[in-house]
Amino acid sequence: MYGELPTIQGLIVANHRSYFDPIVIVGHIHAYPVGKKEVESWPLIGYICKISGVIFVERECQDSRQKTCENIKEVINNGNSVINFPEGTTHVLPTTVDFNYGSFKTAAQIKAAILPVAIDYKVKSDAFVNDDTFIPHFLKCFGKLTTEIKITYFPPLYSEDPEYLLKTSKEIIDKELIRYRKDWNNKK
Repeated sequence: MYGELPTIQGLIVANHRSYFDPIVIVGHIHAYPVGKKEVESWPLIGYICKISGVIFVERECQDSRQKTCENIKEVINNGNSVINFPEGTTHVLPTTVDFNYGSFKTAAQIKAAILPVAIDYKVKSDAFVNDDTFIPHFLKCFGKLTTEIKITYFPPLYSEDPEYLLKTSKEIIDKELIRYRKDWNNKK
């Protein structure tokens, strides 16, 4: 782990590699993840998500996205943090894909801190991507003796400009993802 754990609540924004991501973050910080509605039906993980307060969003539905923004505001205004993965998908590219704008706009409206987090896995197949199916991937990953993960917590960002928050978070996270990969590649 790199950086200091946040001491304030806000919107935690992280790149997205796997369903492990929110588990790792919640292991360090009490927060409520935002997750896609489909996860609710996954074996074991779906049940854990439901009982732990995950905010589910039906990404294709404008009403659901709007309700999710309202839920994010409520959770943060009640003194808690929310974890969002603004890429909206998992992948193994060296840096992030485009961030979705909505949660940054929501945070700016309530003047919430943005808490950027970078996370990556040394073994790229630990990412949950493409045609992976949950149970085989879960068994493969949890059947290993160890999984090397790097995570960095960055200082909070504040602004009423959601574009600035999005752009700055993305740049910070991308730079750290590149550093992780260089570190791992130099250890070979």
